[in-house]
Amino acid sequence: MRVDTGGRDLAVDVARLGALLVVVFGHCALLLATIDDGTVRIGNLLGEVPELRPVTWLVQVMPLFFFAGGAAGAYGYHGTPWGTWLFTRAQRLCRPVFWYLAFWAVVLLAVRATMGPVSESRLGGEAVALLWFLGVYLITLAFVPALVRLDSTRAVLGLLVALLAAAGLVDAVRIVTGGAGWGVPNFLFVWLVPVLIGVGYARALLRPGPAAAIAAAAFAAAVALATTDRYEVALVVTGVEEFSNVSPPSLLLALHATWVSCAFVVVAAPVGRWARRPRVLRPLIAGNRGAMTLYLWHIPVIAATAVLLHLAGQDAYDVDAPGFWGRLALRAAVFAVLMTVAFVALAPLEHRPLPWWDAPAGGGGPASVAAGVLVCVAGITLVVLAKHGLRGADGWTALGLFVAAAVAARSCRPHSVGSPRD
Repeated sequence: MRVDTGGRDLAVDVARLGALLVVVFGHCALLLATIDDGTVRIGNLLGEVPELRPVTWLVQVMPLFFFAGGAAGAYGYHGTPWGTWLFTRAQRLCRPVFWYLAFWAVVLLAVRATMGPVSESRLGGEAVALLWFLGVYLITLAFVPALVRLDSTRAVLGLLVALLAAAGLVDAVRIVTGGAGWGVPNFLFVWLVPVLIGVGYARALLRPGPAAAIAAAAFAAAVALATTDRYEVALVVTGVEEFSNVSPPSLLLALHATWVSCAFVVVAAPVGRWARRPRVLRPLIAGNRGAMTLYLWHIPVIAATAVLLHLAGQDAYDVDAPGFWGRLALRAAVFAVLMTVAFVALAPLEHRPLPWWDAPAGGGGPASVAAGVLVCVAGITLVVLAKHGLRGADGWTALGLFVAAAVAARSCRPHSVGSPRD
């Protein structure tokens, strides 16, 4: 049976879903968890086994999410007023997040009542950590309507160099001052890099030949930077790093995002042809339709897997314990089964409209601008929530501010039945 792709760029879908699967199973492998003396204990495999940190250069694929977002945004933007366009994106992206946050609010209250505030705090810190992605993603999407105005390869490359230079300047200030807070601007500068490359790819401003040269140069620069004593080798959070490349992002991560995204531009055409095979196409479409479900819910499923294996006496927590690696492999297998069940059950929520929130919105003017600004504010609060976790006054306040900003953005967009949806 023929599957209608609706004119989609299947290479972009492969980038999104492929990166997502690496992230999902990567987190399953990296998270060390057990229950000891009635409390939850959580660790990080890279913190315990430093020799594995170079592998993060292969499994740090978050740039491909932003690359895919930039490309999809460029394909879908047709001159709609900025704030209205951004809000319609936020409608779809935030819908499953509301379900997810409601779930964790209930679970954490139950954990506090049964296992105490210490376990609640530890679990709450992990439960929403990955929401930083959605927060930064919403903010970077706000720049897509401006990026699609770039009309030449030279303009794309010029902005790429400017973003890398800005990331390097932020790192320099961060190194001199010794304060990670000075690195906050790099959440924008670094993650705009793959978004820019995605827009350049979608608008055919970045061809495979130049992309290959950029990828080679960026990879060489990243290797040179990693050999200095200023930067960590690991490109993910380890829990023991002194100068994180991720939180906040660094120039090293920006260079990594550059070569990974440009390398994908080089192989995009054959990847797109491969994706048209029926055996590939059907799961590819299904996976992309449930991408947010996979991303959001894989952490609760990992937690459920860890609890089940703990009850079975098969904890994967102590890396020095006999049979640790076998138990880690067992956890991955059990996780794959449970994640499949969860995906089938929860993916429909991703497409079930919420009353009021999902009413079509249209129009421009000041209300559109206000809605766009409020979506960006909602994105910022998600980053703050991810940093503090769903715990303590700071975390729960950030949650309240996110909901308030989202509701305010919805209120700025009048219900406009029949208005165009991008």
